[in-house]
Amino acid sequence: MNADPVTLLERLHAALADCAPATVAVSGGVDSMKLAHVAHAALGDAVRMFHPVSPAVPASATARVRRHATAHGWQLEVVTAGEFDDPDYRANPVDRCFHCKRNLYTTLATAGDAQLLAGTNTDDLGDYRPGLAAAAAAGVRHPYVEAGIDKNGVRAIARLQGLADLAELPASPCLSSRVETGIAIEPATLGFVDAAETLLRERLAPLTVRCRIRRAGIVIELDARTHARLDDVGRERLCALLANLAKAHGLDRPIDFAPYVMGSAFLREHA
Repeated sequence: MNADPVTLLERLHAALADCAPATVAVSGGVDSMKLAHVAHAALGDAVRMFHPVSPAVPASATARVRRHATAHGWQLEVVTAGEFDDPDYRANPVDRCFHCKRNLYTTLATAGDAQLLAGTNTDDLGDYRPGLAAAAAAGVRHPYVEAGIDKNGVRAIARLQGLADLAELPASPCLSSRVETGIAIEPATLGFVDAAETLLRERLAPLTVRCRIRRAGIVIELDARTHARLDDVGRERLCALLANLAKAHGLDRPIDFAPYVMGSAFLREHA
């Protein structure tokens, strides 16, 4: 169990003490954003933040990173990691995340002689995370892991520092994670996923929404409470809106709704 947030923050500062000069990979999620804040406080001008942009990154995540960088004085560079030029990534194999992170860390390594830092927390170590193999090959350090901090600890530190927008930010893996393993990753498909989830957040204000692209069709997963309050009329209206949105992105698949199940992404070690 994590200690109190003050102690966690002290442990995180200790883990960062010998990291300068450093580079933080900032995706826009709570883990990497909070790491960027603490690294900036601990290392000052000796740390730079790099935010990768691609069709797999929601526009809202990029806007969030830019907003925090401007407000808090980060040295921020927005880069294209190049994973969409990699056929191994685009093929969407079971270890797609390895190819994604390999491209990202190769790009960041060319930015200068700095220690690469990532926002992996201790909860992540229990999942199948092929990207961790790419991190190990690139010599990436994981300060949260070194400090023994899990996801709840990250959120507790954010609350301690008055960053409620980050503390309450829902988990949202990259858009490519919505595509069933083996279905090629296409920018237009990810554009639809982002647009569909944005529409549903505006219409339903769900706690969780995932637009899954499966071989059998498009499945909209919603948290149990939001899914339960959808009546037949509302479901039909949303299906019509989503179908038009899908066709605008070159997709013509049946659409259905289902309750969200944690861990229902498609990457599996023996898939």
